[in-house]
Amino acid sequence: MTHPLYGTTAIAGVGLRQFKRGTAPLPERSLLVEAILDACAEAGLDPAEVDGFVSYGDDKNEPVRLMGDLGTRRLSYSAAVWGGGGGGIAGAFGVAAGAILSGQASAVIVFRALAEGASGRMSAAVMAHHLNDHLLAAGLVAPAQMCAIRAQRLFEHHGVDPRIVEDLVRASYHHGRANPEAVAYGEDFDIETLRTSRWIAEPFRLYDCSRENDGAGALLLVSAERTRDLAKPPVYLLGCAQGTEAGWGDLMENDADALYATGGFRPVARDLYAQTGLTPSDIDCVQLYENFDAQGVMSLIDHGFCTVENAAEVIRFDNLIAQGGKLPVNTAGGNLAQGFIHGIGLPIEAVRQLRGESSNPVSGARTCLLAGGPGAPTVSSAIFASQVL
Repeated sequence: MTHPLYGTTAIAGVGLRQFKRGTAPLPERSLLVEAILDACAEAGLDPAEVDGFVSYGDDKNEPVRLMGDLGTRRLSYSAAVWGGGGGGIAGAFGVAAGAILSGQASAVIVFRALAEGASGRMSAAVMAHHLNDHLLAAGLVAPAQMCAIRAQRLFEHHGVDPRIVEDLVRASYHHGRANPEAVAYGEDFDIETLRTSRWIAEPFRLYDCSRENDGAGALLLVSAERTRDLAKPPVYLLGCAQGTEAGWGDLMENDADALYATGGFRPVARDLYAQTGLTPSDIDCVQLYENFDAQGVMSLIDHGFCTVENAAEVIRFDNLIAQGGKLPVNTAGGNLAQGFIHGIGLPIEAVRQLRGESSNPVSGARTCLLAGGPGAPTVSSAIFASQVL
């Protein structure tokens, strides 16, 4: 491939700190600093050499305020991906790679931090970005409400069997049970727990929703050439795409066209596959941002892993798990069962999976697709690989 992003940068280290919501032992910024230090330690890189930072989703931790704690010698680059929610998580790697390839920075941290004591509840932080008069007038004040309406349309208008979300939830908890970092670690998950849990916004019950946590995550991106001098095997960025198409955005809540019950990824997926020369059949595992399980289904459809018509044939528990599934999804537990720090655990699991360090290894995995938050104002996706294919 000749695309500038194809295999020219790589993740050299990751760090994750996660705690039950409202219980973090340190302030949010301190959690982030520790995650960054962990990522640098993995790579064997002096944190003072980090000269760039990229985040997404209205993170409050301005990079210049991190410099004293990290010993930063020179801040050369800082940026964030527009858009509330987790839609920009994958796009952040494209922004970071662009900074490296253009010579604006040499070692860039992609990060997200979230602690209730500093940022408040995630739902309030997300909706502050989205709220406008037409939503408020309709009584839509929480992400679950907006996503629930879109889910109902997916099920009732497009005919997707609503029971398939149970298989996505089961697979997430199956993986989370084996992951020591997951909120579901060591727990047996009975599907009746989902079916009898309290309503949040129909059709969503409690366990249809992501589990908010305190914490921070950081990933160190450098040039592919520089990884030769670092400690961990590189995980290469093969491609990244972000954005949206005409008709998407806040006002779509008033519309009922074909886009409404999608995750918004259709043009992004087309661009990503065109950049990399890969197709859905070349992807060995998926780390999928699921703010709600139905939105995860929409994302899988948008990325071409299944269609509205055959979704029930593909999104099955035995097909979604690392142990023998053809489409292993969220192999650390995802936002549902690993924990939710605005999705930053997903690219970290992509790296661990491709290094062979996952708690739920996918045999022979060489490629992993990362999908950002479905339904966000802008969305993004990326493909990572253990080697340049």
